[in-house]
Amino acid sequence: MRTIGFMTLGCKTNQYDSQAMAQAFQRAGYALRGFDEICDIYLINGCMVTGTGEHKSMKFVRQAARRNPSAQIIVAGCLAQSKGETLFLPGVRLVIGNQHRGKVVELFERAERENIALCAVESLQSAAFEPLDVRLMEGRTRAVLKIQEGCENRCSYCIIPDLRGPVRSSPLALVAEQAAELSRDFAEIVVTGIHLASYGRDLGGVELVDALEAIGRAPGLQRLRLGSLEPKYITEGTVERLRAIPSLCPQFHLSLQSGSDKLLALMRRQYNTQRFRHAAELLRRAFPDAAITTDVICGFPGESEQDFAQTVDFCKEIGFARMHVFPYSEREGTPAATFPGRVETALREERARRLIAVGKALEAAYAKTFVGREVEALIEDHGVGYARQCLRLEAKGAEPGRLLRARVARAQGGKLFAEETSDLL
Repeated sequence: MRTIGFMTLGCKTNQYDSQAMAQAFQRAGYALRGFDEICDIYLINGCMVTGTGEHKSMKFVRQAARRNPSAQIIVAGCLAQSKGETLFLPGVRLVIGNQHRGKVVELFERAERENIALCAVESLQSAAFEPLDVRLMEGRTRAVLKIQEGCENRCSYCIIPDLRGPVRSSPLALVAEQAAELSRDFAEIVVTGIHLASYGRDLGGVELVDALEAIGRAPGLQRLRLGSLEPKYITEGTVERLRAIPSLCPQFHLSLQSGSDKLLALMRRQYNTQRFRHAAELLRRAFPDAAITTDVICGFPGESEQDFAQTVDFCKEIGFARMHVFPYSEREGTPAATFPGRVETALREERARRLIAVGKALEAAYAKTFVGREVEALIEDHGVGYARQCLRLEAKGAEPGRLLRARVARAQGGKLFAEETSDLL
């Protein structure tokens, strides 16, 4: 039996795509192995969102070739969509972009049979939503369900619209069907997409909350968790419908990117700090213990020390439960790459370190609010699980797959530690 090892970089959507391709290989008779093992085939599902992601992706392609010089290599995802045939390095047999992933085994075996290096990268402008089937998430207690692909926002720093194409949505009936199937084996479903809030834009008369309500009706589903949202999607009407979904976890990822209105305008984000603040208030009014998480970019062109200070103050005001902080990374072909006011790399990184420290302090403060209280936790590994707010919880002796109620004895950093537990299922 031939073996294949996967390496996935980037977002939850990439993780979903990798799981779909891994499942396709497994069903075709290949054995899944760790990427660090000697394998017959390696698949690198690469990222291009930042320069760091691109560098890491290329590093793993070369690493696979060194680990087993006779191995066949598949390069997939945004890296493949961007670079195409330039990725035909030694050992690379197939380059497959953000389409045809359901045919990855067929394409790979064709390339081997014909003894060619095959590039399966095409324009995405007229592409339809590609339904992928992911059910064999072995060893996991949560399932990821991708319901949307593509983005049309055209933020000034982002190349994702070029790499993922226009908005495409999974039909509502298919979403409900896949959720019902996943809920038989998994207590939690994480809903993801490239620009989740745009779900249904191409379907007519359907929006994201319709899909979430359909998923929430899946028999036996205990938890429904959302991927990233935009502040403009959070309205009173939407929040009321979200609150009526019993399984919905009170964790909401609202991408901020900057706390400076000047920079938000330069970034071409479709909100300002006032709109963001309003979204956070609406969510907390409906979900008092909500974990609001975010992404922030440091060192965007034109960012002054005052702009950065505004970002720090705004993050403290909102009180994020977790922050993902990135130094700005120029992406060729984006408007921001040509903007004046370039911030030196060292200063970008220094500001990122400062903001990461702020984020860790906010995360610790949020976790402490649960001390002495009971939380619901889904155990994913031996003695380790996650509360509905996505806080990590340690409960000695708890076995994977258990859904339990835990009394929090203490908090350290962003982690909770349980003193008493009891099963909910």
